Amino acid sequence: MSGDPLDLLMDEIGARARQAAKTLAVAPSAQKDAALRAAADSVSARQDLIVTANARDLAAAQSLTPALRDRLTLTGARLEAMAQALREIADLPDPIGHELARWQRPNGLDIARVAVPLGVIGIIYESRPNVTADAGGLCIKSGNAAILRGGSESFHSSHAIMDCLQAGLTAAGLPADCLQLVPTIDRAAVGKMLRMRDFIDVIVPRGGRGLIERVIAESRIPLFQHLDGVNHTYVDGAADLTMARQIVLNAKLRRPGVCGATETLLVDSKVKATHLAPLILDLLEAGCEVRGDDASQAVDPRVLPASEADWSTEYLDPVISVRMVEGLAGAISHIERYGSHHTDAIITEDRTQAELFLQSVDSAILMVNASTQFADGGEFGMGAEIGISTGRLHARGPVGVEQLTSFKYLVRGAGQVRP
Repeated sequence: MSGDPLDLLMDEIGARARQAAKTLAVAPSAQKDAALRAAADSVSARQDLIVTANARDLAAAQSLTPALRDRLTLTGARLEAMAQALREIADLPDPIGHELARWQRPNGLDIARVAVPLGVIGIIYESRPNVTADAGGLCIKSGNAAILRGGSESFHSSHAIMDCLQAGLTAAGLPADCLQLVPTIDRAAVGKMLRMRDFIDVIVPRGGRGLIERVIAESRIPLFQHLDGVNHTYVDGAADLTMARQIVLNAKLRRPGVCGATETLLVDSKVKATHLAPLILDLLEAGCEVRGDDASQAVDPRVLPASEADWSTEYLDPVISVRMVEGLAGAISHIERYGSHHTDAIITEDRTQAELFLQSVDSAILMVNASTQFADGGEFGMGAEIGISTGRLHARGPVGVEQLTSFKYLVRGAGQVRP
């Protein structure tokens, strides 16, 4: 063990998490649910304290873009939604011990595959204090201890929320160490977490490209990988214009800073004369900056020319790139080249086109006639999510309680020996 103070601190946190994980892994469903409900009540009761802590973070974060400040901001309504999410997680079925499959072999062996916790989860995130509650709640429900390292921008907010979560654990008779927040903004703590193989079983990064790339490059621990949300909405030649206008505005501007926001609008050349101008003008009038190809620029002088880099940019701001494509094949080709395998949508009244889109696009979440802003574990009925995984192994899409489990095989015999 290193003598460096930060290393000693992180190793102590890791050891406590590993010990607490043993208790949480075998905790009854009722005890975990009681912890979640007590944590929710604590969030509701301590709203003033949390908002005060959040105000300190906002005061120190003047340089953030409006969209990132929106991510950071906590209001009474958002805190009540946070508390409600914890209660919804408590209401979910307990995934631990769930029998995933069972069969008998000809020799009489009875084999069952049963869900178990992953162990200790390391969560590294930026400017999103709500992740503290969402991730903490999901980890409690799925029997996993967690070490959370929030961004410096949300330091005080995250600590105020963590106090509520730990109060819930204590009230239910579970170790407060089941959930721990790294008590330093030293960036070296991130590097240390990525090397803590003895204490952490999986890392979940939530943040910008810089953080994600660092985690991918440095981690010695398996990851739930989440890259950029370069999401597309494709308006097909058979799209209803009224529906398309409503969906596009919502997909881009409801909350531009969330990872489910649409960043590129693709429009079928078949509806250039009828659909392109209304869609672009709606965005411009709503205050969105539009960067487009030649056809898009011809609609209005306020449309800026799109660069090659724009097609692969996650803006997280009221900015969108717009391109005309030649039918569904053109849309699929564009998404394959520039997309990030996060969330993509088609707007169409043609069921055949919709099904071809669903089968052909390789993204974690695909939508038909719906806003990409529905890319959220809470909207999927998961209560919340710990992130959206764009990888292909273990978990893909919103990572909820079921995705935070592994499994083991239980083999029951009656004296069999292998010949």
